[in-house]
Amino acid sequence: MQYRLDSKSGNKLSVLGFGCMRFPRDAEKTAELILSAIDSGVNYFDTAYIYGNSETILGGILRKNSVREKIYLATKLPFQQCKCYDDFERLFQTQLKRLQTDYIDYYLIHNISDLSFWKALCEIGIEKWLSEKKAKRQIRQIGFSFHGALNGFLSLIDAYGWDFCQIQYNYMDENYQAGRTGLQKAYEKNLPLIIMEPLLGGKLANGLPAKAAKLFKATDNSLSAAAWGLRWLWNQPEPTVVLSGMNSLEQLKDNLKTAETAKPNMLSAEESAVFSPVVAAFREAYKIPCTGCNYCMPCPQGVNIPGCFAAYNTSYAIGFFSGFQQYLTSTGANHPEKYYGGKKCVKCGACEKKCPQHIKIAESVGRVTKRMEPFWFGPAIKLITRLTG
Repeated sequence: MQYRLDSKSGNKLSVLGFGCMRFPRDAEKTAELILSAIDSGVNYFDTAYIYGNSETILGGILRKNSVREKIYLATKLPFQQCKCYDDFERLFQTQLKRLQTDYIDYYLIHNISDLSFWKALCEIGIEKWLSEKKAKRQIRQIGFSFHGALNGFLSLIDAYGWDFCQIQYNYMDENYQAGRTGLQKAYEKNLPLIIMEPLLGGKLANGLPAKAAKLFKATDNSLSAAAWGLRWLWNQPEPTVVLSGMNSLEQLKDNLKTAETAKPNMLSAEESAVFSPVVAAFREAYKIPCTGCNYCMPCPQGVNIPGCFAAYNTSYAIGFFSGFQQYLTSTGANHPEKYYGGKKCVKCGACEKKCPQHIKIAESVGRVTKRMEPFWFGPAIKLITRLTG
């Protein structure tokens, strides 16, 4: 395992961090994954208040196996739930209880996308509260995770004495949200950078279009698609930790192998050159930039928004009938009483307010429905239902 220095705290952080948003459903497998990662040198674990029961699961594993002191624990404040000063402490104490700890190493304001949100928090006293928490060593480092436009990021990093920040960044999103410009600006300010969505919700690992996969294999057949994505990031000096939401030992082992040589300028000229045609092939095949984070859910009407988008993208990247089959499965369209497809959308806009990718969801759902539910869709579903009923 390679490590990079957090110059603010002096901590040596593993270049590979464990993103804890999506754990396996099996408790034993989750524990095995986390403990294997720690034994292999991973020392940065990232969770959040809104990640379902992630904090509770992670805290239980750390406490039961007496490994809390071996890692740096990161979690996030859901600032949208903070309406008054007392909310900061109420939410924080809940997190400490879930995580079975009395301090947080890296605490983030979660998904703050604009300076106006930070100013609103300042008006109810967040700076005073953070100062007290840091003085008591209950919070060691304070940062923010960002999903917004570049100008918002550049304003935010100058608005407070942050200790670190977290941004979405990968070879498909080089100029998206904070992007490379934000990355370099934070680096110039000596801010450690935590990278999320390094593989675009797994799409750069398991969802590569065939053309893109062939380009990588022709360059080096020994590397997995995930390894290519991680190496692109670690080739740069700015990222401190790259988070990966690993949910199998195979994924963990592959990422650990890649992390062994994770150093700036690790890519050859030939390896660096392959990314441009890969990006072109990916953009040609994928139409909606959904990462499957599920922040848009639940839909008030029950539409499986990420499922619809995934099927739609698959229909272009792999083939229409592969996507169609996926659409049937994810929307329950072959069981009309359990239908969660695009035609249920009433364009209320609730989802769009929560999407960190700023996707025009209602418009995109319309495109999905038009492609995935053609004129023959209804009769076909009736036939399938009759034959399988």
